[in-house]
Amino acid sequence: MHIMLVEDDAELGEAIRHALVQQSCAVTWLRNGREAMLGLDDQSADLVLLDLGLPDRDGFDVLAEARRKGIRTPILVMTARDGLEARVRGLDLGADDYLVKPFHLEELSARIRSLIRRTRGLADNIIEAGDLRMNLATGDVAFRGAAVTLTRREFALLRALMERAGRIVHRETLENSVYGIDNPVEGNALEVQVHWLRRKLSADTIRTVRGIGYMLPREPK
Repeated sequence: MHIMLVEDDAELGEAIRHALVQQSCAVTWLRNGREAMLGLDDQSADLVLLDLGLPDRDGFDVLAEARRKGIRTPILVMTARDGLEARVRGLDLGADDYLVKPFHLEELSARIRSLIRRTRGLADNIIEAGDLRMNLATGDVAFRGAAVTLTRREFALLRALMERAGRIVHRETLENSVYGIDNPVEGNALEVQVHWLRRKLSADTIRTVRGIGYMLPREPK
């Protein structure tokens, strides 16, 4: 999952980034409102964590502008403004959830999972595609009923494919999900990840669509 983190506090931002990376998320960390709008325009993130107290513009303005532009990416607002008026304003402007600082990283992770479930129509933390089953809460993956151990990047890649099973997933989308948009990616890095993932599953599990990307089957073989 590709998460866009908009937070100017270096210590808090690093703590959030580290926690999300450990959960196999690709994180793009932006530190002001101008960068946030450029990132939101790209619309490659699965979810945005938006701090309101940004150095160059108020986070409410970023939120309002994003929704005016028709950007539908789920946005979770993080702020120290704990008053009812601020919470209501944030939700009315289009925030999908509101988390008051200070918060536990475990709660942030749970809210992220909940938001992703809602936006993708999942009743629980389980994704199933073809012969694969993934538990987003525990990180467990099974292929044809047998447990599979994956690296963080393999998990992120497989998750991106499973969430779009039955559709061709463009190379750029997968690179953003695995590495984030602000990290340089070597030319064949994605192919290497796909190679090792196929070795742990089966050679025909992930289909290559030449010149475009990759695809997972929706139904078991």
